[in-house]
Amino acid sequence: MGKEKQYESVIGLEVHVELATKTKIFCGCSTAFGGVPNTHTCPVCTGMPGSLPVLNRKVLEYAVSVGLATNCEITRYCKFDRKNYFYPDNPQNYQISQLYLPICRNGWVEIEMPEGTKRIGIHEIHMEEDAGKLIHDEWEDCTLVDYNRSGVPLIEIVSEPDMRSAEEVIAYLEKLRLMIRYLGASDCKLQEGSMRVDVNLSVREPGAEPGVRTEMKNLNSFKAITRAIAGERDRQIDLLTSGAVVVQETRRWDDAKGCSYAMRSKEDARDYRYFPDPDLVPIRISEAWLEERKAALPEMRTEKIQRYREEYQIPDYDIEILTDSRQMAMLFEETTALCNQPKKVSNWLMGEGMRLLKERGRDPEDMLISPAHLAKLIVMREAGEINGSSAKEIFEVMFDTDTDPADCARERGLLIVNDTGGLTEVLRKVIAENPKSVEDYLGGKEKALGFLVGQTMKAMKGKADPAQVNQMLREMLV
Repeated sequence: MGKEKQYESVIGLEVHVELATKTKIFCGCSTAFGGVPNTHTCPVCTGMPGSLPVLNRKVLEYAVSVGLATNCEITRYCKFDRKNYFYPDNPQNYQISQLYLPICRNGWVEIEMPEGTKRIGIHEIHMEEDAGKLIHDEWEDCTLVDYNRSGVPLIEIVSEPDMRSAEEVIAYLEKLRLMIRYLGASDCKLQEGSMRVDVNLSVREPGAEPGVRTEMKNLNSFKAITRAIAGERDRQIDLLTSGAVVVQETRRWDDAKGCSYAMRSKEDARDYRYFPDPDLVPIRISEAWLEERKAALPEMRTEKIQRYREEYQIPDYDIEILTDSRQMAMLFEETTALCNQPKKVSNWLMGEGMRLLKERGRDPEDMLISPAHLAKLIVMREAGEINGSSAKEIFEVMFDTDTDPADCARERGLLIVNDTGGLTEVLRKVIAENPKSVEDYLGGKEKALGFLVGQTMKAMKGKADPAQVNQMLREMLV
C-alpha cells in the first residue's frame, strides 16, 4: 500500500494577521509599511525602561469584529500577558500577548470543498504585538535589526486541528482572508507580511490518535504552504515507516530547496514563563458596546451574493467575481447606483478592470478609479460620444489616475465627430479610393464592408462611431 492509504494528515494553523491601524498597538508610532529602518519607533515600542504601554482602542475593535465574523464567543473580561524570551528583534525581552484570557474563543468558519461544506473550528483569537525584523547582511557578514515593525498590532487566529489536506488549508485561509478584508481589519497581503501562517502538522493511521506534531513557521504564500505541507507529511511518514520517531520541534521551510530543517525543540507555555502584564489594565467589554460592534459589521460576501441575485439580476459568474473583493463590490454598487446599468458596469470591471489588475500585479484595493468617473465613462460610451476602443483607452488612464473621462477624451482628441456632413465626405472618398472592396461587397462579400469601415475610421483618426460608419456605408452602397 502507498503512503496515501496508510496515513492521514492532521493539520492546525496559527494565522498572524497585521491589523490595519495607522498606529501601533501600545504607542502612537506609525505602522506604515516600508519606512526607513528604525524611524517608526519610540521608547515604548523599543522597550525603554520606564515607558508605559496604552492599548490602541482600534485594535480591540478589529479583534472583536473578526471574532464576531468567525462565530466566536467574545471574552467580556480579558487581560494581556507577558511572553518572556530573549531574541535580538524583541527589545523588551518579552512580547505582550494573551494566554490565559484571549479576546475570542470557540468559533468556526465553513469552507466549501468538492465533497461538500466542512466546518473548521477556531480555538481562539488573541491580540499581541509584533516583533522587529532581522536583516542579514551577507556582504558585511552581520545581522542588523529594524524595530519599525516592533509593536505593530497583530491578532493570532488559532484553529483546531480539523484540516486533513493542503486543499482544505488553502480553502480555510482564503475564506479567512476574504472575511478579514471585508471587515477592513487588514489587507492580508502575504507578500508584505501582513498575513503569516504557522502550520502544525502530524500524521496518523486512519482512526488512530494524532501523532507527534511539528510546527513550520512564518509561511507567506499559498504556494509555499502547499509545498511545505506535502514535504513535511512525506518526511514524517518516511520516519515512521523506517521505524524512527517524529520529534516535536519547530522547523523552517525552505521553499527554494523544497525541504525543511529543524530550528529548535518545540516550546510549551511554561518555557515562556507567562504572567499577567502589570502595566496594562484588564479589558471589560459591556453588552452595549458589543451590540454596537455587531451593528457595525458590514454585509459579508454570502449575504451580498444573495442580494446581488435579487437586486441586479446579473449572471452568477459575474456575482462570484465581483464579490470576491469588497473593494470591487463597492465600486460595482456605487457605480451602478449612479448610471443604473449593472451589466455594463459588471462588463467593464470584469473585462478591462480584471485585465489591468492582472497585468500590473495589483489587488482590487489598489484601483484608483472612482464610481463617479466610471459611471460617466459608461454614459459617454452609451451616448455615442466615444467609441469602444477610445473608451478602453480612457478606462486605462482612469485606472491609474482617476482622471475625469470627459477631460481625458478632449485632451486626447477621442470625442466622436458628430458632423454627419464631414463624415459623408470621408465616406465618399473611401468608396472612390477602394473600388475593388466596393465591388466585392456588392458581390456578397460581407468582409469587404469591414475593410471599408476600417479605412474610414483610419481617415477619421478614430473620431467616429463604427456602428454609424457601418450603417452609412450600407446606405451609400445600395
